[in-house]
Amino acid sequence: MRDATRLLRQTLLAGALLLPSLAAAAVPTFAEVQRDFRPSDTLILDRHGEVLQRLRTDPTVRRGQWVALPDVSPALRTALVLSEDRRFHQHSGVDWQAVSAAAWGRLFHSRTRGASTLTMQLAGLLDADLRVRGSGRDWGKKIGQAFTATALERHWRKDQILEAYLNLVPFRGDVVGIDALSRTLFGKAPQGLDAREAAITAALVRAPNAPPAKVAQRACGVLQQMQSGADKPSFDAALCNGLRMEVAATLQRRDYAASAGIAPHLGRKLVALHAQSGGAAPAHIHSTLDARVQRIAQAALLQALGELQGRNVQDGAVLVLDNASGEVRAWVGSSGDYSAAAEVDGVTARRQPGSTLKPLLYAQALAEHRLTAASLLDDTPTQIPTASGLYIPQNYDHRFKGWVSVRTALAASLNIPAVRTLVMVSPDAFARQLRALGVQLDQSGDYYGYSLALGAAEVSLRDLTNAYRALAQGGRASPIVLLPGQKGAARQALDPGAAWIIGDILSDPNARAPTFGTDSLLATRFWTAVKTGTSKDMRDNWAVGWSQRYTVGVWVGNAAGAPMHDVSGVSGAAPVWAAVMRALHAGTPSRQSPPPPGLLRAEVRFDSGGEAPRRDWFLPGTAQSRFAVGTREAAPALSAGVRLRGAQQQTHAPAAAANRITAPADGTILALDPDIPPQNQRVEFTAAAPGARWQLDGRPIGQGARLQWFPLPGRHQVQLMGAEGDLLDHIALEVRGAGLPTPR
Repeated sequence: MRDATRLLRQTLLAGALLLPSLAAAAVPTFAEVQRDFRPSDTLILDRHGEVLQRLRTDPTVRRGQWVALPDVSPALRTALVLSEDRRFHQHSGVDWQAVSAAAWGRLFHSRTRGASTLTMQLAGLLDADLRVRGSGRDWGKKIGQAFTATALERHWRKDQILEAYLNLVPFRGDVVGIDALSRTLFGKAPQGLDAREAAITAALVRAPNAPPAKVAQRACGVLQQMQSGADKPSFDAALCNGLRMEVAATLQRRDYAASAGIAPHLGRKLVALHAQSGGAAPAHIHSTLDARVQRIAQAALLQALGELQGRNVQDGAVLVLDNASGEVRAWVGSSGDYSAAAEVDGVTARRQPGSTLKPLLYAQALAEHRLTAASLLDDTPTQIPTASGLYIPQNYDHRFKGWVSVRTALAASLNIPAVRTLVMVSPDAFARQLRALGVQLDQSGDYYGYSLALGAAEVSLRDLTNAYRALAQGGRASPIVLLPGQKGAARQALDPGAAWIIGDILSDPNARAPTFGTDSLLATRFWTAVKTGTSKDMRDNWAVGWSQRYTVGVWVGNAAGAPMHDVSGVSGAAPVWAAVMRALHAGTPSRQSPPPPGLLRAEVRFDSGGEAPRRDWFLPGTAQSRFAVGTREAAPALSAGVRLRGAQQQTHAPAAAANRITAPADGTILALDPDIPPQNQRVEFTAAAPGARWQLDGRPIGQGARLQWFPLPGRHQVQLMGAEGDLLDHIALEVRGAGLPTPR
């Protein structure tokens, strides 16, 4: 046997004398192997380097992160050496004793331990041309492995060889490397493997795709070696029977999910953005998120949804932006387990924003000097003729306040004054302003019409929150930032003074009181400006606002679009917004920024008697001390194209004839206000006929010159009947909107 060993050694040494430089050149450095290692997952890191999310980006292989040798269980290191290369720490790449034993074994047809060392196996993993497949009897490749192993041992340390081997060795199926194997089969990191798990892992190195019974048999042998230290310990039946059941269960387990973490939606977005550049998915992507803020936002959302159980609320989203930089600090795209559609990203999904567009509308009206914060608007029932019928906005509580200032109208979220403001600005001009602030719209403003004032267009939480950030930044709009070091170009999209005044209004608890009271969730102990919104038929809740440092946007609803039950912006989204803001400013003050140069604060009085004298802010050239009201019919820019109920003069309406229906007009399509539940809305029928009697689709519904009617979905015939039961007039009308289906 010594002669055979000497002969094999001389053969290899002769080859080594011929090819030393080639072998050395073919061996990469340990650092190069680490650098070229590509996990099948991409880790999304926060701004401090903490892992936020893990996403699988290579479907062809299951390869985890590179694991340093100290982070591998000592039991596994022991099991691997005992199983694959007992003299690993003594040889220099080739185990000559094992080689000679294998040669004699083949000569006399006896079974022996394989002669391939861990270093030789690593050589095959590093060079595909040296990889032995099948029966493993390719002697040419074995000799090549021996040359490379000898070179590896000269240039690498033993711990580096073992570390690289553990990270590159293929296991069962598509699993490669100890990190992927440990997490897939055992659901833990490699450093947590115990002796039994280490024995199973070592058994899979030798026969990765063997049947469970064979894996268990080999694992039992390894485990007994670990316990006894003997090369061939005595058989322990009880130990092996227990291990057999454990192996069967282990090989069926798949605990390594394709995605795990607290920022799945942002993770997918960042990976997609990187893919657009044409490069392979990196092992790490650093983001601007803050893991602490992400957890705060996620916890606040889940707590609020838990408190809304039974009200048909499943989904929500939260976005937190740094005002100055535009960097995203939190991106919670869904409610996770609460949701039936957790993959939908609520931050980018487009939905109707309800009243949250009003601050942007009033800001434009102020900037164009159409209004001031103290200007009076008429909050009375209104009908607006449109190409598709009458648009009839209502207030949420179905009550009207009469003449109110812009400050009160915005802070108390009154609908009619907002629609009157949009009449002044025009829907198309407002749509252009929204786009200038970064809010993407699918259609022109004229397509949405006057309902745009109440949030008829669909927008994303991302765009809306960033538009509010522009208000916080004095009207300067810039894109949000997801990657450190990026910076979007800023542009002045709105007058700084107008933006500041809107923030002052939205932070005014007294102006908010008529609708929300003085002690609502919107009244924080530190300075904030906030607006809520409720969309069509209670399908979406919003709360968006800013502090001195952050802008926070929250959406609550259902990804499938189902309406919620008895949930408003204050009860749905506002608690999340308030909780996030409180956590962000737990130790950080928030103060209102100083007014821009040129703003003037002056005493104002209101002759309407509805509001007490106060000091209010004005843009240069717009200040006045007294605000009086005239007749509603004479309210110029406020009523262009608007028909007022009860007015003696009506625009766009024909002169009423005797015994005729004067409103609504024949063929009217009633587009009910999307913010108001249908049960709170009424349509007024009027006629120029004393003692008129009304019928709807042939059924009596009331009498009198004026009649309030609860709108029902569908097409209807309205008849005006005389005292003798004769038909005086009739019209056709159709009811749509507010969650009602469009009639066929």
